[in-house]
Amino acid sequence: MSTTYRRLVEDVLGRDMTRDVWTGNYPKALPISLQPFDLSAVLPAVFYMFRFGKRRGRGNFAQTFGGGSGTTPDRRRRATIEKVAESLVRGDCSKGFEGEIGKAIMGDMLLSFCLENAKRELGRKEPVQRVAPAHYMASWVDLPDAVAHLRYVPEMTVAMLADQDGEYVCQHPETKRTWFAVGKDFGDNVLLKAFNKGMRIVGERASRTSDRFDEAAHVGLDQLLMIRLAQQLKAAPDTLRGSEGERISNQRPIAERAAAQFSEDIRRFLRSYASVVPRHSLVDLVESCVAVGLTSVLMSATGILLEWATTGEVVDKSKQAPAYLFVDCSNGIYRRIVWTAEQSFDDFVRRLDRLPVILMALRLLDWGATRTATIRRMSTTTTPYATEWIALLGEILFERRPESTAILNRLDQDAQALADKLSDENADVAALLRGDCSDRNAAWRLAEGLCVLMSKSKLWGNLYSGLDGFLNVNRPNGLAAKRRIHQADPVTGKRTREIRSLVFTDPVLDYLVHLHVLPSGNRHGTRPLSFREFIHKLHARYGFCVDVSPPGMAISNDLLQANRTMLERRLRDLGLLVGVNDAEAMKRLRPRFEPDMEDEHGMD
Repeated sequence: MSTTYRRLVEDVLGRDMTRDVWTGNYPKALPISLQPFDLSAVLPAVFYMFRFGKRRGRGNFAQTFGGGSGTTPDRRRRATIEKVAESLVRGDCSKGFEGEIGKAIMGDMLLSFCLENAKRELGRKEPVQRVAPAHYMASWVDLPDAVAHLRYVPEMTVAMLADQDGEYVCQHPETKRTWFAVGKDFGDNVLLKAFNKGMRIVGERASRTSDRFDEAAHVGLDQLLMIRLAQQLKAAPDTLRGSEGERISNQRPIAERAAAQFSEDIRRFLRSYASVVPRHSLVDLVESCVAVGLTSVLMSATGILLEWATTGEVVDKSKQAPAYLFVDCSNGIYRRIVWTAEQSFDDFVRRLDRLPVILMALRLLDWGATRTATIRRMSTTTTPYATEWIALLGEILFERRPESTAILNRLDQDAQALADKLSDENADVAALLRGDCSDRNAAWRLAEGLCVLMSKSKLWGNLYSGLDGFLNVNRPNGLAAKRRIHQADPVTGKRTREIRSLVFTDPVLDYLVHLHVLPSGNRHGTRPLSFREFIHKLHARYGFCVDVSPPGMAISNDLLQANRTMLERRLRDLGLLVGVNDAEAMKRLRPRFEPDMEDEHGMD
């Protein structure tokens, strides 16, 4: 049905305008595609982009492990854990695994450490869909088969961490020292340095075959398996070809403060712990770091856009705040705490429901503004941050500029013409477009009408699935839990709906404690951190409410105290909290791993 409506919209708005607005994205505000993706597959793509300064294209995984015949999709379906294990066993480096039992053990190790089947299925004969970040060489494995399946999250992550000017991320000059260098040696980038044990670049740096493993290096079994798997491929994937291009957009989200905090958090954590935390634990902690950081960016950007929709202004970076949500510190054990956390997240989801319409209004206003001569002559910058441009669109929306009348009149004409076309096919949308029951701004009427025509269930369904990707929902190192209940969903119309809640899983707690015991700036070592101060920092920096109620929500003191007690008990059980008595001042956090004291990486 949405295809039929698109043709009708093209008749009214024209093919060019429809192509630009018939989507769920607006990269100038949030440079990602709000659709399903898997957070665990993001880091290997980020490794590749930092190493080569380009987006990853097609590699040799399907051809190597799926056979040389048939189409690429056929080869990918045949590239199973069993096929990968058989190929590795044939190599000289895997002696002792030749029999059926040996191959089965090899396959199970691959599934545990390196690869993941489609839909997270178990077994050795299912198609492989994702690669885990066990080692830098995971970047040689072109999974998922198209980097666009990661919804531009790796590109946004690289842009935030590289922190460059200009329209595209490019290789850093040799003389420039920075924490997240692009296109330079492994030691010049704290993320690559954390995952590149035993690797060096031999020959031309830009060559796809110049990454070499030192066979004398001591690495863990999980890392060695990934290295051997990648060596079977002979070369890193090619850079991306086709219409999308290989260049990495330098567009950043409008949540400038959350983006800067994420960059600071991952830099400080890797610099202090990458060489001291056991590798398998490090992967979990880094993924928890990414989940916390990117979720903060998404939620902060949502709040900024909701404020823009009300006032037409973009909140200044110094005043940007996180979304305040109650966190289940019992990890699903205490039902009253779970229900309260679900209610808190439901309140946020009700605000998030407005996001697709806001993004559509931005696309419509952007279309009109970029085709207005006086605005074009202003040359307003949109990269790396489009704050000034979005504020200008807000002035147009609220009729504070002389160009507003012409742009809004054009949108009103389009809304009326589309309503006339829809009078017989969809009277409800036609009434919405005309504004029969309200005198709403034409941009909002047209935006809401187009969102409904695009298939409301699909548009909002993609939004929630994208949110689940950021939260790494229902994963052992994720930031949220989700369950299905029997209750009518007002958006999709289904008889059951999904509810979510923020939770502190063990890896998330481990990461947050180890991060916050670090001193400020670039100093080494740890600092004393009381339990009370830790809770305060979680609230101020990320909006995690442990023993206080989120704005607009009343929670009993007994429940808040129970949640705080649960957090304290879990920290003690994890060995992250010590205290000689019940006095608050004596409850202090301590890391399980002492930070690296010999890091020499510097920056200008």
